[in-house]
Amino acid sequence: MELGLYTFGDLPVGTIGPEAAHRRIQDIIAAAKLADEAGLSVFGVGEHHRPDYAVSAPEVMLGAIAAATGAIRLTTAVTILSSADPVRVFEQLATLDLVSNGRAEITVGRGAFIESFSLFGYALEDYDALYIEKLDLFLKLAAEERVTWQGHFRAPLQDAPVAPRPLSTDGRIWIGAGGTPESAVRAGKAGLPLNLANIGGDPARFKPFIDLYRRTGHAAGHDPSGLKVAISSHLHVQKDAQAARDAFYPHYARYIGHNLPNGENGWKVSRADYDQMLSLRGPLFVGSPQQIVDKILYERELFGHDRFMAQIDIGGLPFGKVANAIELLATDVLPHVRRAGPAPTGRDEKAPHSDR
Repeated sequence: MELGLYTFGDLPVGTIGPEAAHRRIQDIIAAAKLADEAGLSVFGVGEHHRPDYAVSAPEVMLGAIAAATGAIRLTTAVTILSSADPVRVFEQLATLDLVSNGRAEITVGRGAFIESFSLFGYALEDYDALYIEKLDLFLKLAAEERVTWQGHFRAPLQDAPVAPRPLSTDGRIWIGAGGTPESAVRAGKAGLPLNLANIGGDPARFKPFIDLYRRTGHAAGHDPSGLKVAISSHLHVQKDAQAARDAFYPHYARYIGHNLPNGENGWKVSRADYDQMLSLRGPLFVGSPQQIVDKILYERELFGHDRFMAQIDIGGLPFGKVANAIELLATDVLPHVRRAGPAPTGRDEKAPHSDR
C-alpha cells in the first residue's frame, strides 16, 4: 500500500497577497522534498482560483517540486478538467513527465469549487456536460498520437499531432470523485484508477461506491489489477495523541469554517463534533502514529484500497508541525502499513515503484 501527501495551498485566514503566497509555495516545495527523502510514494498539489489559495497552476508547482526531488511521484489533486483545455492539460502532463523522469500522474475531476467556470468563460449549467466531453477528449489524447475529434465546447481536431508525449500513460490518469454513483460508473467503464475524497461521515458509507466502481470495471472487461483505489483524508499526527488533537483542532475548524460555508455564519465545527470524527470509524486521521495505523488498516479492511493520501497542512498549521508529521508518517506509520500485506480483496496490491 502506498502512502502519499497532498496540499491545496490554502493561505492562513487574513494573510492573502504575494508575500503570503510566496511563503506558502516555498513551504509546499520543502514539504515535498521532505516527503521524498522520507520515502513516501506520492505528492499531490491541488488547483484553486481564489486569493486565499497560493496555487492556481499545479503543473508549474509540480515542475518546481520535480527539480527538488528525485523519486516521489507527482500528481495534481485535482485538475479541474471541466474548465480547462484538455489538449493543453495533456501537454502539461507530458512535459511534467519528461521533466521528472517519468514520475508524473494526473487526477482529473469536476472540482468542488466553481470559481474557475466564470473565470475561463464557461457556464455553470454545463457543469456535467463539460466534464464528460473533456474527459472523453483527454483520454483520446492519451491513447492516440494524432487525434481526430469533435465535440460541442471546443474546436474540433482533425488528425492533429499532440506533443510532446509522456514516457507512459499507463496507470497515470486517475479520476477524482466525491462519492456519487455516476463517478464510480464513469471511472469503472474507463478502467481508470479512482481517488475518493473522504473528509466527512462514516467511511463505511463509501464501500458501496467502491464496490460499484469495481463491478463496473470488471463488467467492462478491464484487468482488476488496474482498478486501483486511493482514499484522501485530512490528517495530523504527533507522538502524543492528545497533543495532536488539541493542536490540530483550531486549524481544522478554521479551515472548514472558511472553505465550506453554510449560510452567513459559515460551517461551525464544535470540539465535540471534532472529537467524534476522530474515532476509529470517523473520517479524521488525527492522533498518535498507532492510531493513524489502526485507522488506515480499518479502512483497508473496508475498501481494499491501494493508496492513502493525507492532507496535513491545512488552516495555517505551522510548517514545523507539518515537517514533524511527515517524519512520523515515514518512521512510525509507513512500516506498519507495508507489513500489513495484500488488501483483503486478494488482488496483488503492488504498484509501480511500490518499494517507495
